[in-house]
Amino acid sequence: MGSEVIIMPAILGVVFGIYYLYISSRNKERLALIEKGADASIFFSSKKSLTPTWKVLVLNLAVLMMGIGLGIFIGFMMHRVFLLPEGVAFPGTIFLVGGISLFSGFFLTKKLVEKEH
Repeated sequence: MGSEVIIMPAILGVVFGIYYLYISSRNKERLALIEKGADASIFFSSKKSLTPTWKVLVLNLAVLMMGIGLGIFIGFMMHRVFLLPEGVAFPGTIFLVGGISLFSGFFLTKKLVEKEH
């Protein structure tokens, strides 16, 4: 019973700690550069990404979902046709085809970014 109460605050504490370290180290780095006389324009990228993040996310999520669906179908066929145990056929094909779909989603995203630049 006690472990459930400790796990969520611990996870939230780790996430907060990582975020705090990121913000504080970035602030210290910027202050050190300003003290040395660096121009403030180095903190802002002059080249704005043309590909919106939501397009990349939707593309990769769609390819992953299609891969998972295909993995379930192939797993079912392997279970019925080749008489593989259900515990082997389904997880194996779902992870295999899901990984292949993420790999192909990476190349589709790369092609999308190159097309928009």
